[in-house]
Amino acid sequence: MEKTYDPQSIEQSLYQNWEEKGYFKPHGDTTQGNYSIMIPPPNVTGSLHMGHAFQDTIMDTLTRYQRMKGKNTLWQVGTDHAGIATQMLVERKLDAEEGKSRHDLGRDAFIDKVWDWKKQSGGNITQQLRRLGASVDWDRERFTMDEGLSKAVQEVFVRLYEDDLIYRGKRLVNWDPKLHTAISDLEVENKEKQGSMWHLRYPLADNELTADGKDYLEVATTRPETMLGDSAVAVHPDDERYQNLIGKFILLPIVNRRIPIVADDYVDMEFGTGCVKITPAHDFNDYEVGKRHQLPMFNILTIDAAIRSEAEVVNTDGTINKDIDGSLPQEFAGMERFAARKAIVAEFERIGLLEKIEPHGLKVPYGDRSGVVIEPLLTDQWYVAVAPMAKTAIEAVENGDIKFVPQQYENMYFSWMRDIQDWCISRQLWWGHRIPAWYDEAGKVYVGRNEEEVRAKYELDDSVVLRQDDDVLDTWFSSALWTFSTLGWPDNLEDLKTFHPTDVLVTGFDIIFFWVARMIMMTMHFIKDEDGKPQVPFKTVYVTGLIRDEQGNKMSKSKGNVLDPLDMIDGIDLESLVTKRTGNMMQPQLAAKIEKSTRKEFAEGIEAHGTDALRFTLAAMASTGRDINWDMKRLDGYRSFCNKLWNASRYVLMNTEGEDCGFDSLSNESGEMEFSLADRWISGLFNETVKTFDDHINAYRFDLAANTAYEFTWNQFCDWYLELTKPVLNNGTEAQKRGTRSTLITVLEAMQRLLHPIMPYITETIWQRVKPLAKVEGETIMQAAFPEFDETQVDEQAMADLEWVKQVIVAVRNIRAELNIAPSKPLNALLKNVSEQDKARLEANQAFFTTLAKLESMTILAADEKAPMSTTALVGEMELLIPMAGLVDVAAEMARIDKQLEKLVKEVSRIQGKLSNEGFVAKAPEAVIEKERAKLADLERDMDKLQETKAEFAALDA
Repeated sequence: MEKTYDPQSIEQSLYQNWEEKGYFKPHGDTTQGNYSIMIPPPNVTGSLHMGHAFQDTIMDTLTRYQRMKGKNTLWQVGTDHAGIATQMLVERKLDAEEGKSRHDLGRDAFIDKVWDWKKQSGGNITQQLRRLGASVDWDRERFTMDEGLSKAVQEVFVRLYEDDLIYRGKRLVNWDPKLHTAISDLEVENKEKQGSMWHLRYPLADNELTADGKDYLEVATTRPETMLGDSAVAVHPDDERYQNLIGKFILLPIVNRRIPIVADDYVDMEFGTGCVKITPAHDFNDYEVGKRHQLPMFNILTIDAAIRSEAEVVNTDGTINKDIDGSLPQEFAGMERFAARKAIVAEFERIGLLEKIEPHGLKVPYGDRSGVVIEPLLTDQWYVAVAPMAKTAIEAVENGDIKFVPQQYENMYFSWMRDIQDWCISRQLWWGHRIPAWYDEAGKVYVGRNEEEVRAKYELDDSVVLRQDDDVLDTWFSSALWTFSTLGWPDNLEDLKTFHPTDVLVTGFDIIFFWVARMIMMTMHFIKDEDGKPQVPFKTVYVTGLIRDEQGNKMSKSKGNVLDPLDMIDGIDLESLVTKRTGNMMQPQLAAKIEKSTRKEFAEGIEAHGTDALRFTLAAMASTGRDINWDMKRLDGYRSFCNKLWNASRYVLMNTEGEDCGFDSLSNESGEMEFSLADRWISGLFNETVKTFDDHINAYRFDLAANTAYEFTWNQFCDWYLELTKPVLNNGTEAQKRGTRSTLITVLEAMQRLLHPIMPYITETIWQRVKPLAKVEGETIMQAAFPEFDETQVDEQAMADLEWVKQVIVAVRNIRAELNIAPSKPLNALLKNVSEQDKARLEANQAFFTTLAKLESMTILAADEKAPMSTTALVGEMELLIPMAGLVDVAAEMARIDKQLEKLVKEVSRIQGKLSNEGFVAKAPEAVIEKERAKLADLERDMDKLQETKAEFAALDA
């Protein structure tokens, strides 16, 4: 082995070899069962971030562990087509390179451009995934827009439509005025902003008056432009101020529309005036109020979020209402929404109906892709009626078919699922799965897998002109089919029988509803077992926390605190790190702030740590469900752990290669191999470690599993056992040396298999070097068996004896440290209160005490024998004494004691003065006085002890 551990020299070539040899594929032997995990498909536009690294480390650890357990293992890989993100990226590229928009090219030509981009640049993240050591089956890689998945998406849409679970309707959605599409709640980013609250007067109609004699109601709004679409003013039914006005009308200013005053529990009587304007077409809460009161909905905005020349009036069932006048003031027609806001407020002021304007903090919704303010807007969209499917999906978690780890996330799942709303699945984009619906010239809709099927299904001849729906499906729609569509459904069902249900889904809490719940609903609706029972997509949902920066802040590009996993692996110099963090597009002020922070935090950039150190760090920090504050010091520490393992392996190889390790002559009876106490101890301890590690992995406690492996490897094997082998290897008999060499090789080889799931590269490298000595067969550690707990290897007595020996050695080492005695200086130990078992242990392990504790002699004192002045330590009931004569600088120790006594005298004098002060004693509470007296007694006792010690030193010097 190379003298120095260098991950850069081994990792990429190893991975290439693994992939080329096909080691990641399912081996087909199902005698130990099957195991499968589906990777949450990253966006095809994406790049590896710490969240990916975290979750992928967990998934790969599980996959490698189960593969080594003999299971027929599949980790399914793939990417998501990421509708909005990909379309925006290609549109920007098209504009920059050709100065054209997608509309200049037309739909088909633009889609061709997207596919060209995907072929050339898409999937960079899958290359980065390889750097993490992900043992996914690359031959099965899927893409949510590939032919097979597209067929599955089409099949699901048609079947749901035929089951009356998909419909088209006009409802309120999150609308992005820049991208001209509906977006999901997950794509909306709410930002805290300082805005205003405008208080407006709405005149009462028909000469009505409020209880206090006013001829108007005062309403407050943060979006005054939406008042053009008001359908009502709501008050609380119990609000005595407005009881007489419920069912009456107000005259909507500027528009001059009569709108009713309705009573609704939604209104907070204590907030503001207790009067709320209701605009069902432009506010989600108002939309629900409008449905309860059957209010017409006035859509006043275009898809660009400009004021329409005439409102679109919609009934609560989504149909167009042609009976109600939708006229709007023409002076606002075509105005951009925020310009209209200013103009409408100015008009209210002009006509004397602006009560006041107050500063007001509020959350403003922004599109996370477009960066513009999102508008609730009434649009025609496709929906899935999910309530029937939700019922089955809830039962799957209630009855334990699906378990959440940690369990508390079940509550989040239930709260969403029990109050579930129909799912808007259409998006006004070009990139995505085009909705398989066609319209005739009268607007009638026909749904089928293709136009040919539609014509046959609905008996339409060629004279009927059909136009396919322009919309595409929400990206989450295809992702919801991920566990079964990737396995060949609806055509090839063999893999589905083998690997479905999958075993575990590793994901974040933020997409439990958007993805996890929808996968459960879709899978259980379409996939049934042989008895017709709905099949779950996975048996366990392991929910991870977020990885935050060292201060606990969420990582974001705008904060400049994003950490790139590849920088941790390969290292990056300071200038490159600063450039990456600040970027070219960032505001100069923010860029300067980030640059300053980066230079302070990473004075010399980030050194290379290698993949194994990064993976081990992530695993060691993976406490269930909790967010992780990233800690570079821990990463540094686990890089040192890799070095420790490497150096320990070199020690073993240097002492075993070319030597007789006993694997060809294992007969203890003939005296050919003799195992020392340390050999038997480490074998037993390793077996206990295997059992503990197994338990933690199966409980998804990756942090505890990593810490268990670390404790054994560093503290027990490297620090203790290797030291304990030296007396044997240097001075033991041939049989003893053979036994120790055999144990060194056996434990080192098995230890690589234990660590492999978390640290694949270094363990493969060491294992390949060790396996010939251990007489182990196999091409790769990946296909080797994971260590099994062997109770016969646990010698309880040997383990107890060696732990006692360790305590003695540690006690001596601690005394050396306390007295600053050189580790090389031989010491003489005195022992008191020694049991028969202690005597036996002392006699059997003299070599360890001589070598590791540097004890020249160990003398047992009689019970009444007085020991010279010594430093004492306890090992169980036994006292271990190291005589201090000749070991310490007496003058220096006495000077140190005098200094301590001086401090104590001053403190005693201060407290005595306090207690002798009549004023203090008279005024202070009794508890305070008692506390001072107790403190004085402790100080005087400490002084007495120091005086005794000083006297002993004086006697020692005499």
